[in-house]
Amino acid sequence: MAPAAPPQQPQASQTSGASGPPAAAAAKKFPDFVPPTSLIELPDGVRRLHLRRCKLVLTHGAGGHPQEFSFEKGEIRIGAMEDNDMVVGDDTVSRYHCKIVQEDNAYVLQDLGSTNGTFINRVRIREGFLKPGCTVHLGQSELKFYAGEEEVEIVPSRKDRCGDIIGKNQKLREIYAIIEKIAPTNTTVIIEGETGTGKEVVAQTIHKLSARSSGPMMVFDCGAVPENLIESELFGHEKGSFTGAIMTRQGLFEMGDGGTVFLDELGELPIDLQPKLLRALEQREIRRVGANKPIKVDVRIIAATNRNLEQEVAAGRFRQDLFYRLSVVRLILPPLRDRAEDIPILVRHFLKGGSYNKNPDGTPRIKGVSREAMEVMQGYRWPGNVRELLNTVERAVSFADSDTIEARDLPEHIRDQARHAPVRPPAAAMAMATAGGTNPALRIPTSPGISAPPAPMAGPPPESFESTFKEAKERWVSSFERDYIVALLKKNHGNISHAAREADIDRKYFRKLMKKYDIDAMGEDDSDDE
Repeated sequence: MAPAAPPQQPQASQTSGASGPPAAAAAKKFPDFVPPTSLIELPDGVRRLHLRRCKLVLTHGAGGHPQEFSFEKGEIRIGAMEDNDMVVGDDTVSRYHCKIVQEDNAYVLQDLGSTNGTFINRVRIREGFLKPGCTVHLGQSELKFYAGEEEVEIVPSRKDRCGDIIGKNQKLREIYAIIEKIAPTNTTVIIEGETGTGKEVVAQTIHKLSARSSGPMMVFDCGAVPENLIESELFGHEKGSFTGAIMTRQGLFEMGDGGTVFLDELGELPIDLQPKLLRALEQREIRRVGANKPIKVDVRIIAATNRNLEQEVAAGRFRQDLFYRLSVVRLILPPLRDRAEDIPILVRHFLKGGSYNKNPDGTPRIKGVSREAMEVMQGYRWPGNVRELLNTVERAVSFADSDTIEARDLPEHIRDQARHAPVRPPAAAMAMATAGGTNPALRIPTSPGISAPPAPMAGPPPESFESTFKEAKERWVSSFERDYIVALLKKNHGNISHAAREADIDRKYFRKLMKKYDIDAMGEDDSDDE
């Protein structure tokens, strides 16, 4: 590597711009200039994600053409090697020259032992704060640093899964969109939801999609460890610091350095330990039990709780400052009873991946679920959420006599509750029912561009049908399908492509249903406009 002629200015081993306090005080130095990534809910119910991003403008020596790079990541590595986030083709730049790290409200530039040094505003540094508009020199190359922000409206993802999270419920798809935006950052996340909704799965997904995916993910359940051992588990201890401490031990924050620490059941954390967690979040340093000196740590914090932390704060059981420090982005997971449409997808996933559903030769023991069994599961309230559903599927596989799970294979309490629960039609059917249905009192008025034969008269209640259960159910399903198709066509002004897209079914199958019930759409052009 060719030595560079560095800018002739006084050298400083550590600096903030040109001078300043240690790096731990980054958030205090510039409290306003780089607002952190956060989730904002507007009064009209629309949610927006406030994204922090930075821009680097690179000039390759004299007469070079400027290049712009924009980043949302929590850590940006710069150097001559191809595996850096920003590659600088300059012989005076080291292979791994420096990195930029997002702090709470600031960006910090760290030299990685480069040959020719790293300079901020012509002052050589080992670590220093970057102020918007400042100049960074790496060898003979010059960078201009700019910090910016962007507000993005949360639009539900079109996917039915994100990492290990599975489901097509709209609220869940909104969470997918948020995760895709915040995962590459270092933003602190708190996940709220009932027991069994999959909070740890969400945390694992955020970790896997982040720049820290190659680092460790340490999981700590605040409710599963005795209070007198929590501090030692989180922050470690020195030899002889308490009775039984026969050797020095690292805590989870040290072991998770460079990765993610997931704090489950955070609402169970004793209030006297909360200030120490707050310090770890703000200063990025911890102190072992019995130690005199703090230790720097580089971890991302993701927390989860099934408690309402706002109520805990009001009751004095949770510190307000820690609550606001954690609540940068809050993800509230919907319970399974509010997304019954995801149950078939989840059941198929459990049957496909569960070791309990494998024969000795590796083939699946159970290949499907009967329609009646699926209706029973969708009619149950699932107080244990996804965890209870998984246990139920595993039990049903053990009880099944054939390669299909039947209703009789499900636990009796699930069959009983589903049998006595009121019928809860899906959201699309509810929308249809507000416009009308097969009941003459709820007739759907067809729009001028849609023609269909009169719907059959609604029969007597199911309990008085003089037919078999199968025949009565088929009659009811046929009636629903017809009214559903008519309602969607009316809503979309006869456009078949739009109606099929909203129903999330193939357009050819949508046409097949129209033909089956002799429905004509004579409205707008139905050509596929995708």
